[in-house]
Amino acid sequence: MSEKKETAISTGLLIDEKADRSIAGKIAYVWRLLWRDKAGLLGLIMFLSVVFAAVFSPWITPHDPMQQNIEASKQAPVWGEEGTAEHILGTDSLGRDVLSRIIYGSRVSITVGFLGVMMAFTLGMIIGLISGYKGGRTDNIIMTLVNMILSLPYLVFVVFVAAILGNSLLNVILIFGFTDIPIFVRVTRGEVLRLREEGFIEAAKSIGQTTPKIIFHHIMPNLLGPLITLATFEMSAMIFYEAGLGFLGLSVPPTIPSWGNMLAMGRQYLTVYPWMSVYPGLAIVFTGFGMNLFGDWLRDAMDPRMRRKKK
Repeated sequence: MSEKKETAISTGLLIDEKADRSIAGKIAYVWRLLWRDKAGLLGLIMFLSVVFAAVFSPWITPHDPMQQNIEASKQAPVWGEEGTAEHILGTDSLGRDVLSRIIYGSRVSITVGFLGVMMAFTLGMIIGLISGYKGGRTDNIIMTLVNMILSLPYLVFVVFVAAILGNSLLNVILIFGFTDIPIFVRVTRGEVLRLREEGFIEAAKSIGQTTPKIIFHHIMPNLLGPLITLATFEMSAMIFYEAGLGFLGLSVPPTIPSWGNMLAMGRQYLTVYPWMSVYPGLAIVFTGFGMNLFGDWLRDAMDPRMRRKKK
């Protein structure tokens, strides 16, 4: 069996002979897998709609999310009593359009989730590769530090660090990025420990391939599947945690529209003007639900055993 096919099979990706012939064939094969799983397709559509709102928010928002209009404050949604089509989801206590602020708030959530996961993914994979492949004392030192961090209450630790660093988008990204590294280290290390005993690794060693080549050409491609799947779930979790920090006033400054800040502002009006908090909360649920549906499909798609069960 060729190295290319062995790598493809071990990652659970594109084991179909025809799909392996070209990039177009691979894309078509992945699309067929996604089309057969309607829940995964729905999750992808939901997530992409949030990404679309984040990217094109300056052009699709009906109002300036920062513009205040006290005369129109606490206006009900369009279907409510005294609601108007000018403010479809109503306004907040300062007369700012809720829909526009929700759309702009998606930029903060997607930015924190994506950049935070990319940081944790990259650093966690590198550290996990070193720990799992080197073993011995290096592995013991790394895993001792990882276990110490994981033993801390996550939310308490994040809140503590955020309170010290202060309100800033960059600080939130760094907090989630660094605190999520141990999870990626542990998953990467576990996969490396399994892979380094496989026959194709032993064969690569026997023909004299260097350690960097074995890691980057043979082990790393096999790590991408499980790590990408983990990244989708962790990104969803970061969006929830960012909203939680915003609710506590520890995320981005209050002047920046974010779903957590909107929840915090609408909390005191929850029983009287519920739309101020309900709709930002639904936006968080919508995003997290979509990412979890897509993550479930991605996990199954990258595991050939799960695919065979569904056929």
